[in-house]
Order: sequence, then C-alpha cells, then structure tokens
Amino acid sequence: MQPNETPKGPRVLCVYFSYTGQTEKVLRAIATPLQAQGCEVTFAKIGFTDPRYAKRFSEFPMPRPMLEVIGMIPAELRRRPGKIEVPESVTAAAYDLVVIGSPTWWLSTNVPVRSFLQSEAARKALSGTPFVAMVVCRRYWRHNMKTVRRLGTEQGGQFLDSLHFRYAGGQVRSLLSLLSYLGSGEYRKKYLGVKIPDTNIRDEQLVEAGFFGAGIADKIGQAA
Repeated sequence: MQPNETPKGPRVLCVYFSYTGQTEKVLRAIATPLQAQGCEVTFAKIGFTDPRYAKRFSEFPMPRPMLEVIGMIPAELRRRPGKIEVPESVTAAAYDLVVIGSPTWWLSTNVPVRSFLQSEAARKALSGTPFVAMVVCRRYWRHNMKTVRRLGTEQGGQFLDSLHFRYAGGQVRSLLSLLSYLGSGEYRKKYLGVKIPDTNIRDEQLVEAGFFGAGIADKIGQAA
C-alpha cells in the first residue's frame, strides 16, 4: 500500500430479484450500516429474460395479477433454471460478503434467484465467500430460505446468517392484499369486497433490517 493510499473496506455484493421493489428496499436498509462502517456495497439485480415468463414482469402494475401469479406455478414446480441476465458486477470483483435477496414464489425460491444460484456466475461469486440469505414473502419463507442456503453452500459459499420478513394479514387477506397491489400499484382498503391490510414491507421491518446490517458489519469487520 502506498503511504497516502486509503485502505478500502470490505466488499459486499447484494444480488437479488425484485419485481415490486420490496426485496431491494430491504437490501438497501441492510446496506446502510454496512456502508457507514466503510464497506463498499454493490447492488446487482438479476434480469428475468426467459421468453416464457418475462412478459408478465415487463410492466407494473400487472393487468391480470391473478392469472399472471397462477401462471408461474408450473415453472416453480419444475424447479428448473430459466434464462436470466446476471450483471457483470457479480463476477467483476472478489467480494468479502454476498447478500442474496430472494422473494418467495409459491412456497419456494423464485425462478430468477434459483437460476442464478445454479449458474457459473454464482459459483464464481460464492466460492469460499460468506453469504447471507434474505427472504421477503407473503407468508411462507422456510423452504425458500432452506433452498437459498443449500444452493449457495453447494456453490462453495459459507453460510453466515439469515433474515426474513412476512407481509401483514393471514393466509387469505395477505393474498388479497398482494393481488390488489399487483393489479393497481396502490394500497386499498378492500379487495373483492373483503377488508385488507396494507401489503409489502413495513417501516418497522426496515428498521430491523438496519440493525441486522449493523450486526453483519461487525461480523465481517472482525473477520477482516
């Protein structure tokens, strides 16, 4: 190191898929304390380019949310990779930590993140590197988290920690709230005549994500 050269902090990669922006919102809350402690954070959003499914995610709000959501069930059940676009930044540098943001689709890991975790790019980014799994979902998070952890470990990553958030409402009302938001882009009081809570990530959850990020910053700082 040169005499006047400023030491660089740990490099952190946040790789994710986010259609409504909720996963990205949580990742940025996690990243804020990391950046405050000198980490260099890179955000890499996976592009979902598979011609079989990409059109339904090309605009927001969705014109037919129920049909579009149900239409992804076969892809989820097959558990096969789809065509994605991985930002060059994922493999452009060696990272000290990888944070994987994965929304849940039909009980499991969404197709874009699953496809990434089965790719050569994931192997290059994760091999020998600590990683954190972060899940945003309506209700079910366990299988998604388990899959991200398993696939990340199979690619050589070293599991460090995890975080998950669920939307408000029970099984039925949370689904109605999500469908209402996907079809309108707005928070409504009722959907199909049923009173619904606001969907998506809440402010207190973002605060919790910030505390989680501070803890992660301490861990990688100690490792460094």
